[in-house]
Amino acid sequence: MITAIREVRRAKGMTLDDVAKACEPPTTAQTIGRLETGTRTVSVGWLNRIAAALGVEAADLVKLPDHAELPVAALLAADGAHAPTHPILLPPPRAVGGTLGIAVTGGIGDYRSGDTIWCEPLAPEAFAGALNRDVLVPRPGGRFLFGRLIGREGDRLQILPLGAGQRQQVITDPPWIARATTLIRAL
Repeated sequence: MITAIREVRRAKGMTLDDVAKACEPPTTAQTIGRLETGTRTVSVGWLNRIAAALGVEAADLVKLPDHAELPVAALLAADGAHAPTHPILLPPPRAVGGTLGIAVTGGIGDYRSGDTIWCEPLAPEAFAGALNRDVLVPRPGGRFLFGRLIGREGDRLQILPLGAGQRQQVITDPPWIARATTLIRAL
């Protein structure tokens, strides 16, 4: 099996030792190195352990023949653009199961027409994890509210819509909300 363990590890800025220590249970940097280079066979169990340590899905570590990757030409930081010291390949964005999408058809707030926003649905017990993040909230009659979750008091959510001069709205006891996680924008 051809893996992208090394590429993903380097893209995350982690050393072999970082990944080894993040594995459950921890392992050695030498083992991770052997799995990266293919001198040791990568089982599904190892693939899952390493994926969890890297914070990605196991599928992101497997190279498929029809899976296009994007070569990184430059690294951009506050001090400018620099050439990478070693080749880096980035996998294209891939939605995980349950992800909801929002197609932006008119610019509002930080979003532009043509943007796509991927959102992670959250149950009421997880709403606190979306504080100060943009969220999609279902409303009665098939309507929605999209804005910044600025507060929560019991079953009441305080949402600040994105448009200039908008007033805070309070939504009571929604069955779910969806936290914005990924913005895809064509330049």
